[in-house]
Amino acid sequence: MTYLTVENLSKSFGIKPLFSGITFGLSRGDKTALVAPNGTGKSTLLKVVAGKESPDGGEVMVRNGIRMAWLEQEPELDNALSIRAYIGRAGSETAALIQRYEKAVQAQTDHYSDETQQEFDAALAAMEAAGAWDYEQRMESILSKLGVTQLDQSIGTLSGGERKRVALAFALLENPDLLLLDEPTNHLDVEMIEWLEAWLIKSNITLLMITHDRYFLDRICTHIIEIDGGKLYHHKGNYSYYLEKKAERQEVEQVEIGKAGQLLKKELDWMRRSPKARTTKSKSRISAFYETEKKAKQKTEESQLRLEVSMTRMGGKILELEKVSKRFGDTVIMDDFSYEFQRGERIGIIGRNGVGKSTFLNILTGDEPVDSGTLDSGTTLVYGHYRQRVVEFNEEQRVIDVIKDVAEYIELADGNRISASQFLEHFMFPGKMQYTPVGKLSGGERRRLALMMVLIKNPNFLILDEPTNDLDLITLNRLEEFLMDFKGCLIIVSHDRFFMDKLVEHFFVFEGNGKIRDFNGSWLEYRAEQDALEAAARERKSAEREKAQRAADTKQAGAQPAGQKSLSFKERKRYEKLETEIEKLTAAREKLEAEMNQTGLSPEHITRLAEQYAETGEQLDALELEWLELAERAG
Repeated sequence: MTYLTVENLSKSFGIKPLFSGITFGLSRGDKTALVAPNGTGKSTLLKVVAGKESPDGGEVMVRNGIRMAWLEQEPELDNALSIRAYIGRAGSETAALIQRYEKAVQAQTDHYSDETQQEFDAALAAMEAAGAWDYEQRMESILSKLGVTQLDQSIGTLSGGERKRVALAFALLENPDLLLLDEPTNHLDVEMIEWLEAWLIKSNITLLMITHDRYFLDRICTHIIEIDGGKLYHHKGNYSYYLEKKAERQEVEQVEIGKAGQLLKKELDWMRRSPKARTTKSKSRISAFYETEKKAKQKTEESQLRLEVSMTRMGGKILELEKVSKRFGDTVIMDDFSYEFQRGERIGIIGRNGVGKSTFLNILTGDEPVDSGTLDSGTTLVYGHYRQRVVEFNEEQRVIDVIKDVAEYIELADGNRISASQFLEHFMFPGKMQYTPVGKLSGGERRRLALMMVLIKNPNFLILDEPTNDLDLITLNRLEEFLMDFKGCLIIVSHDRFFMDKLVEHFFVFEGNGKIRDFNGSWLEYRAEQDALEAAARERKSAEREKAQRAADTKQAGAQPAGQKSLSFKERKRYEKLETEIEKLTAAREKLEAEMNQTGLSPEHITRLAEQYAETGEQLDALELEWLELAERAG
């Protein structure tokens, strides 16, 4: 069943054509990614498909009755609303169903009869069929997974990343048939990305998205649409399959370009003959010559310059941290952290949003003071720090001038040097584009330019904080090549797992409360370790739940007698939430128990842990009793 058809779509930005002749379709269950370089109109194409912009030509057809949701790259939300109120707007039909259910419960309680029982059964069935039954619980659950917990907070106070996550939750809660996502993994930490990944994989939703996250692409997508050189290519498969087919296509193109080059030499001799030798019969041959010349001058990605820069010399001492501590209020970023950086180290930094990763980077460069401890850096250290925040450019300044203001040339390891213009061209800013005002660049192109401003300084201690956001796949490959040849110290914070696995050797894992663990291995190895720990925890919790359920079943005395009060909507919500709360308290008690078993604790510390353990146990007993009582009434 076809959900979406796009026919001969075209769109221009001023006099600049973004895309032309775009034709494709999406069938039910397709999970499709759109891949193209920055500046080719990917986000605009998604806006046209969503009906938020009109095309210059062609049409978009969506099957009747199909519900569509759209997550834009920079969501526009109503600042006057709270998060709860904004998300709740999607539930108007749900609210009506909830009210009907509550009335049926009350009527059955006030005056039980066959009629009130039938209305109760009908209302309950409607709630189940519409998925409205657990709407608020799903809302809170999805927002919690995306790191948004203060639901009464005003949207006007949210950061850009928080706004993106709220908008993503809104799109998912609508239960659409067709979901459009523009860079959904931006502003998500890795745990959030993996949750979203699992959610999309298990759902039957039809998906069209733009993303540069290659693990995300590989695991979710069944179809990749590529726009390359103004042409549209379809790849029925995941990202690995797409790479394979693209490599085959480029190999064929390279052979054709080589043949065109040989033919061009012969044709050039003919074109240089006396003009008198050309007759009207030669016009077709002249036209063919120019076509051959165009093909012969084509550049493929393999022909691009490989950059290995001549890094500023590093001395024996790089950077040493000794018992460094840092906190903001009750949030502990670092607690007596010590580390000595070695020449050529490649370190990835991972952890949930808000644990202090960016603060840690600012401490390394001296931009953020520490509460205690010392930092001792070598005299030859030259920092390059790419930050998450958007760089403020002079909108009228040309791209080439922005880079020349930083450096005119960059020296290579072989002693040669390349100009700022050549450096820009390597990172996908061709000659004509270099003389474009910054104000005309796309979001991804602006971030790429900011990254070039850091790299051309030729640092020997390079810090990259989320460098992959909004970069297209071609630029990512360029950046990875550059960094693989980089000989200095490299520290990367990124949610792009593919990027990290390709470039780093070990990880600083920010586990919260100031604890930083050094993990030697790849991201996939770290994830495998975490999966094993989580599986063991789930088995323990499952055994506890089964035990509680058996106890509830034992107490269950057959069918609910006439007149016994059913669970209200609020009680039903409480019943569903109790299991999550019990799991959290169980995990907290296990953590306290493990801490109490550590050696070397002071008597005061042991006493405090014991009090917390006893208090947690009492809370857990109370919740389990409440759960059993509600379970018995729920039947």
